[in-house]
Amino acid sequence: MVHGLSPRGGRLVTMRCGQAGEKRLGTAFSDHDLLLILRSAGCVDPNLDPALDDPCRVEWRGAAAHWWGRGGAGRMTGLSVKGP
Repeated sequence: MVHGLSPRGGRLVTMRCGQAGEKRLGTAFSDHDLLLILRSAGCVDPNLDPALDDPCRVEWRGAAAHWWGRGGAGRMTGLSVKGP
């Protein structure tokens, strides 16, 4: 799950972990940051298209998909990734 913009900039990225709730993966400031966070968490196969617009894989909340706030595409506050 990619959460809305934070007051400090960026978007929080979390992953659903069944009954345990959500696991915080990091804060992204761009699509590139998001991909790095997802790959490091093992959520994205580095050999395949990451499908950031696939609602079955990534849920964008609190702001439009790929919106990183003032300052351009380098601003992101949160991502929630649906686990297996």
